[in-house]
Amino acid sequence: MALNHQLSTINYPTLTDLPFPALAQEMDGLSPVHTHALWRALYREGATDLARRSEFLPPLRRWLDAATARLPVDVPELVADTASTDGLTRKFLLRLADAQTIETVLMSYRGRYTACVSTQAGCAMGCVFCATGQMGFTRHLRPGEIVAQVLHAQRTLLARSEPGLRNLVLMGMGEPLHNYDSVMTALEIISDRRGLNIGPGHITISTVGVVPGILRLAEEQRPYHLAVSLHGASEEERSALVPASRRWSLAELIAACRTYGAKTGRRIFFEWTLIAGQNDSPAQAARLAALLAGIDAHVNLIPLNPTGGFAGTASASAAANEFQHTLKAANIPSTVRQRRGIDVAAGCGQLRVEKGRTSAGVTSNVQ
Repeated sequence: MALNHQLSTINYPTLTDLPFPALAQEMDGLSPVHTHALWRALYREGATDLARRSEFLPPLRRWLDAATARLPVDVPELVADTASTDGLTRKFLLRLADAQTIETVLMSYRGRYTACVSTQAGCAMGCVFCATGQMGFTRHLRPGEIVAQVLHAQRTLLARSEPGLRNLVLMGMGEPLHNYDSVMTALEIISDRRGLNIGPGHITISTVGVVPGILRLAEEQRPYHLAVSLHGASEEERSALVPASRRWSLAELIAACRTYGAKTGRRIFFEWTLIAGQNDSPAQAARLAALLAGIDAHVNLIPLNPTGGFAGTASASAAANEFQHTLKAANIPSTVRQRRGIDVAAGCGQLRVEKGRTSAGVTSNVQ
């Protein structure tokens, strides 16, 4: 694969790129009360126009006047807001400061809300059944651009007097562990109790199997849930669906998962997209169970969502149930995931934007 496997590094060109300690350092010389006031406005109240905050005291106002040009706030433009017909899923098309567009999804489960956010514009991993992988890689997102998606979802809920976000999944566009540094900085901001306060136990990082990133998560004892996309239980089957397997073999990936489990004591969620006739047989389920033996694992079975660039179809319910029964017989817990937002291409593997898309205005079919 033509991919730079070195994990990304970042800089801090906006105010919303800064975790609390970095913001305090930027505001050195001011009383800590001003740092807390600014942080609260940004992340508790979702403020976008800081100049209009009448409660800010003069020293903070003067600091903002001097810093605004150098440290703006990431507020992406809403290009489209699309609701699924069942009213449980909304997909936002957001335009960033450089006109790059990304997609973010907001989902409701029994009155609790989950945001699915993007970590890159496009994706370099090239999974054949994934619309984002089919579009290719454009660039990494900065921490502030990741945080801005969460803030947009939170503002949407607050505007409707709905409960705030409960869960966050990094399963949108891009490979989070390919953009490791930006993602970890964003999660530090998002989980900070003084602001958005989405606890680490409610945050899931999904990876296609970037082995250096998994090992780094283990070494750094990051407290977030880890979800690993497998989709195949042999080297041949997996590499046909997940080209990244040619860079980090299945054997290397499973070894990294065992190391992660041993060092962190945390359960790993393994994602398995069920594709009719390709990876949904009882024999493949048995191979998967053998592969995961000894790992504290839970398998999420995800019926394939349609994309224009892949001809496969979702497994029938009977095949999914038999696959799950085989796992159960081997004492591997599993869940067949609910399909959400398929009618508006907001489901797993369906997020995609056209490169260079810059259409103005907001479209909506919100129910």
